[in-house]
Amino acid sequence: MHGLSAEVLGVLAILAAAGFLARRYLSKRPDADEVERRRREVIHNKGKLGDGEIVDFDGAAIVYEYQVAGVGYTTSQDVSKLALLLPADRMSMVGPASVKYDPRNPANSIVLCEQWSGLRGKK
Repeated sequence: MHGLSAEVLGVLAILAAAGFLARRYLSKRPDADEVERRRREVIHNKGKLGDGEIVDFDGAAIVYEYQVAGVGYTTSQDVSKLALLLPADRMSMVGPASVKYDPRNPANSIVLCEQWSGLRGKK
């Protein structure tokens, strides 16, 4: 009987440790805004620069097009958290722009981040 109690205590200790580690891991996970901020930062620091064109602004996102190695991309970037960096006349952004993209995944790109702006329109 003594051996059985030690086994049960061991299992409980392992479960408690696993629960503690799981809670610690989950509590440190960044929220969606932080994940997006980090993505913008990585592309800004390690991305390649190219030419693009902003084709629309829908109130929260800049829609833009660009080409890398003959492949055309049309995408959008949520800029709702970067509103202070946008010009007062939002539609003045439509037109030529600079784009930074991940050279290993050219579809991953930005036209604006906290440290850089590819906006060329009137400000």
